[in-house]
Amino acid sequence: MLFRLEFLSGRYRLREAQCAETDRVQRSILGYFDNPYRSPQIDVQLSGTVFQRRVWRVLRRIPAGKVMTYGTLAERLGTSARAVGNACRRNPVPLVVPCHRVVALHGPGGFAGDHQGRLVQVKQWLLRAEGVEIQV
Repeated sequence: MLFRLEFLSGRYRLREAQCAETDRVQRSILGYFDNPYRSPQIDVQLSGTVFQRRVWRVLRRIPAGKVMTYGTLAERLGTSARAVGNACRRNPVPLVVPCHRVVALHGPGGFAGDHQGRLVQVKQWLLRAEGVEIQV
């Protein structure tokens, strides 16, 4: 079961899995990079507020190659775009819960708490891999 997933810099090498479950999780995540239309099928333990888990459930239903704005998602949930953004920021398992598919009205928006820099570039790379081009 996966509890947390982080995007590390390229300085780290992937280690060989030490058990069958870790190997299955690694293969599922790497499979996404081979085919971003195949969502990682991983059991996750999502630790968050009731609201955060509600947002994360909706995120899991956004298909690869599609995006939704923070405002549209907020409207659907009867809340604010800022509250949605905060829930996305606290997502412990990006890719499995694809928060990169939630974008600002005019641009990509933030990613994992960053509003510029490496993680926003990761978000844009993930979206491009899914065929979505967001202008900055």
